[in-house]
Amino acid sequence: MRFAARLFPKASIGTYLIAMAVAIALPIFAFVALLLMQLEDNQRSTLKRETAQDALALSRTIDRQLQDMATTLRLLSSSPELESGDYESFYNRTETALRGDTLYVIAVDRAGQQFLNTRRPFGTPLGKITNIAALEAAMKSGRIEASDVFMGATSGMWVYNVTLPRDEGPVAALIITQNANDLAKLVTTEGLASGWSAAVIDQGGHVVASRGPANLQPGELFDPRILPSLVASSGVFEDSDILPHALLGYAQIPGWSWKTVVWGPIATAQAPILSTWRFLLIGGLVLLLVAVLATYAVARQVRSTIREIADMANRLGEGHIVSPVETSVIEANQVAIALSNASFDRSQSEDRLHFVMHELVHRTKNLLTLVLAMMRQLSKQADSVETFRLAVAHRLEGLVRSIELLTGEQWSGALLHRVIGIHLQAFPQAREQVEIAGTDFVLKPDAVQNLGLALHELATNSVKYGALSVPQGRVRFEWQSVEEDMLRFTWTETGGPPVKPPARTGFGTTVIKAHAASAFRGKVDVDFRPEGLVWTLTAQRGTMARE
Repeated sequence: MRFAARLFPKASIGTYLIAMAVAIALPIFAFVALLLMQLEDNQRSTLKRETAQDALALSRTIDRQLQDMATTLRLLSSSPELESGDYESFYNRTETALRGDTLYVIAVDRAGQQFLNTRRPFGTPLGKITNIAALEAAMKSGRIEASDVFMGATSGMWVYNVTLPRDEGPVAALIITQNANDLAKLVTTEGLASGWSAAVIDQGGHVVASRGPANLQPGELFDPRILPSLVASSGVFEDSDILPHALLGYAQIPGWSWKTVVWGPIATAQAPILSTWRFLLIGGLVLLLVAVLATYAVARQVRSTIREIADMANRLGEGHIVSPVETSVIEANQVAIALSNASFDRSQSEDRLHFVMHELVHRTKNLLTLVLAMMRQLSKQADSVETFRLAVAHRLEGLVRSIELLTGEQWSGALLHRVIGIHLQAFPQAREQVEIAGTDFVLKPDAVQNLGLALHELATNSVKYGALSVPQGRVRFEWQSVEEDMLRFTWTETGGPPVKPPARTGFGTTVIKAHAASAFRGKVDVDFRPEGLVWTLTAQRGTMARE
């Protein structure tokens, strides 16, 4: 209890209702925030995977372009014109075939001296190619290779070469060259989030082609802090110091020395999550404010209702009869009706209490009169104090049983069968040896006492001298209507010792005969038959039955 008092200090119902609203809302917001954080983590993982896939898709596009160029070189390398040294015919056929592809073919010897270049008319004097290093690398490896991007001497633009080395003839290698800007047409940012860029990087780390807000130019060196980390075939680079709030995906172009990269801000890729966060924050605050205001309004209404109910309770405590108040709370209305009913019940209870007190005084006087008469009669017949004490105790026991029964029924009377049963409980053998017959009805309080005394006395005498004194003895107690307003009760004993009339009349005989006849304004007959006592009471129904 002390812990509860510390945990819940005294405060108004409004304070508790508002605290309850906040206590309910905050865990919900926290749970939703946890779900959003989990969703953000999942989306970040998805973003990383999709970024690497985007880089890989771009690498496949560039690979197809390079493979197409390599296939073209292989076809040109087996040309009959080239084998026969008819370079002019080879030039004409090649220039015509590649006229619409933005691709140019160069034939060179081992030193890099150009035999022809479809960028220039055939027969134009040509010097050595600019990128000798790429030629030497291809000659050394013996396979087709793509060069790094470089500034072309003939074109005056950033270009790249794809070189096919040859083993026979004066033409040592065939080269297809293309402007970097033409390759950039294949680099697309479609499908990427807003603000994201894509690029192709050569072996030296220079940009071959690029698209997107980063606006990287051909030949520009890509961030040297990032390049050393791009070692796997594909993956994701993430570093808050180098790329704050950004992500980069990369992929190695299979069979070539180039790489493709896509990168951009995480925020734009996760814009829906950020929008949801803002909506949750603003919406949560608005909902919480609405909940607090609604709770405050409800608290005012409940407080007003409680005060009205408390005022009713105070007036009820002062003894007034109160009428129910009408509130907007159904349960409070039920309490108000209950309090109003309680005020009426209390008034009626007080009236009944006064009546009961009056009746108690009256009944106490009657009981005392009965007890005094009983004691006077017994004192005349007792030959010692102990005999007197036992006789009084025995009669009072029967009277007490009747009073206990009436008290349990609030002195409103009792069923005849209950009166018989409670008095025969004192005699264990009565359960097996006494037969009860008759239609049950309710006795008046006075009849309960007086008939109870008679039954108790009859059973006591039977246990001492009559049928209940031996196991084979039987008693039948029955009643029936004999006239319109008369009842006849009969106590018949059989199977007991032979019966003889008593030599003198004692208090017991007075109770079962004179007292019973007087109490019920009737007639009592006692027949001491040898085979068993027969006691008959003929009484007016109005003195016994409660209508």
